[in-house]
Amino acid sequence: MDLVTSSNDLAAICERLSKHPFVTVDTEFLRESTFWPKLCVVQMAGPDEAVIIDALAEGLDLTPLYKLMADPGVVKVFHAARQDIEIFWNLAKTIPSPMFDTQVAAMVLGYGDSISYDQLVQRTTGDTIDKSSRFTDWSRRPLSPAQLTYAFSDVTHLRDIYLKLQADLEKRGRVQWVSEEMKILTSPDTYKQEPENAWKRLKARVKKPREFAVLIEVAAWREREAQSRDVPRSRVIKDEAIAELAQQQPKTVEALSHMRGLPKGFERSKSGEGILAAIRAAHARDPSTIPAIARDKPLSNGASATVELLKVLLRLISEQHGVAAKVVATVDELQRIAAEDEPDVPALSGWRRAMFGEQALKLKRGELALAFEGSRVVAFERLKTPLAPQ
Repeated sequence: MDLVTSSNDLAAICERLSKHPFVTVDTEFLRESTFWPKLCVVQMAGPDEAVIIDALAEGLDLTPLYKLMADPGVVKVFHAARQDIEIFWNLAKTIPSPMFDTQVAAMVLGYGDSISYDQLVQRTTGDTIDKSSRFTDWSRRPLSPAQLTYAFSDVTHLRDIYLKLQADLEKRGRVQWVSEEMKILTSPDTYKQEPENAWKRLKARVKKPREFAVLIEVAAWREREAQSRDVPRSRVIKDEAIAELAQQQPKTVEALSHMRGLPKGFERSKSGEGILAAIRAAHARDPSTIPAIARDKPLSNGASATVELLKVLLRLISEQHGVAAKVVATVDELQRIAAEDEPDVPALSGWRRAMFGEQALKLKRGELALAFEGSRVVAFERLKTPLAPQ
């Protein structure tokens, strides 16, 4: 196996790989103690060669790698690609494209919800991966023979998986289904981490607009701090502390010192000053700029029953077509279909609508019925007839 540590070798390898229709890619990184993932190793394989790139090698210029990731003539194959793509976006504002995610393809082909890589390897090739090196320290040098073997096998197995899944997609006419899914994964908006939107990551509940404003401003402050210091968000302050600050809204150093979610002495630090400034900004904010507080609307009894029927229909159709139910529709989408006339949800667009969405609407309108046929559930269209008067 080739371990690439020089810029000239990397440029030559990327030039060779660019001549092929696809390249399989995986990364090894660390992010336990940082905000931004630290890229340590990149593995790549074409149809007839595989390489391991030491991303931490002194003086290594990764520009040829980024150029290959952006080459429109080469499909980049990943498994569960989101974190890998995030790395390329953060380092070079490059998103690998065109792209193929074997986890998504496996869901479309009925391998189950979010199948792991080692499970997919076993089911498609019959091989078993030695996972003992997966969680080792990839930043330590030199890399061990076990690490190199693990990294190498990752992309060579991925090559076999891609060829099998792609052939199956073509046979079943589902290539376009995966292409539609890749649009979200390859959108820059998926990876932008704007401080102003950091509050969306939180699960904290607020009841008043002013509390919401404090939540937004403090979450934005924490995001900027974490990014600038390159530390995990929780190292700045924890989510629970942000929720407490939104409720208590301390305005002075003394009031801040009484917050249970903050370490002792925190109020006298620069971070304490930053939090108080964020709270002042929230109080000065124009109320019209505060987003409406999303409130869960309880479903009516009828809508709740409809959701349960939709779940049965979803499972039935997913099993019939050999597709993971999770990739067809989520519970939130089912709830919206039950409660709204024509909600703007993925389940009611594209291939999902053709497979499931139209049937779901028919079930809601009473044009489709579910019944037992022996030990299995079946769906059939029915004519609506009014109930006889009592």
